[in-house]
Amino acid sequence: MLSLAASLAVAATAAHAVPCSDTGGRYEEWKPAMAAEAAAAGVGGRGIAALMGTSYSKATISADRNQKSFKYSLDKFLQVRGADTIVAQGRTRKKKNPDFYASLEAQYGVPAGVIIAIHGMETAFGGFMGDTNVVSAIATLAYDCRRTDFFTPHLLAALKLVDRGSISTKSIGAKHGELGHTQFLPGNALTYGVDGNGDGVVDLNNVTDALASTANYLRQKGWKPGKGYQEGEPNFAVIKEWNAAKVYQQAIALMGARIDG
Repeated sequence: MLSLAASLAVAATAAHAVPCSDTGGRYEEWKPAMAAEAAAAGVGGRGIAALMGTSYSKATISADRNQKSFKYSLDKFLQVRGADTIVAQGRTRKKKNPDFYASLEAQYGVPAGVIIAIHGMETAFGGFMGDTNVVSAIATLAYDCRRTDFFTPHLLAALKLVDRGSISTKSIGAKHGELGHTQFLPGNALTYGVDGNGDGVVDLNNVTDALASTANYLRQKGWKPGKGYQEGEPNFAVIKEWNAAKVYQQAIALMGARIDG
């Protein structure tokens, strides 16, 4: 039997020899080829081991094929996603901790309403942050043909996060591998995650780190402090960087204004 190192060396000679697939039938065959690519991209031993320990996630594929809510009208989307509840709870959260949200706006320029609306929309303020193994979910999406090019960099990032100790092989997130209170994809967690509470660790399951990271992401994507964020205003384009669905963007802008109002 070939050792893992020898297997990776063989796979590296033809990193793309195992193509993507629309079924899980070749997943185990794909893993060593993907591991070779990961090693070449700088992923270390812990990350490689995490990849080799993944399993094909049928739940992730099912969710990826059935994203119905983004096809709703804006009114229906707001109703289904509980916009009135998010706004009411968001106002309460802002009132209870005004200094925290003011500090985020002072540092990053992003108003509380936008951060709070995203937090409420993504996880009901941390009430549900997922039920799926993060590394397996991302690996499955990188393997699947529908969006291989999009998810492969996120897989590499997830493996580097394992190397760093920021996540583990047991970390749980959403069906597409999103992490923490505001559901960062691993590539964004690696690039934009910040240590908001000053404990030396970027932990997106910690609300302070997660919201600071969200504000940092928006600022780095071009948020203009003091400018509007409704549709047609400068910062609406930055909300698009968070989520590609128009109805989601509109919802965040509308809820944010109501929370800030």
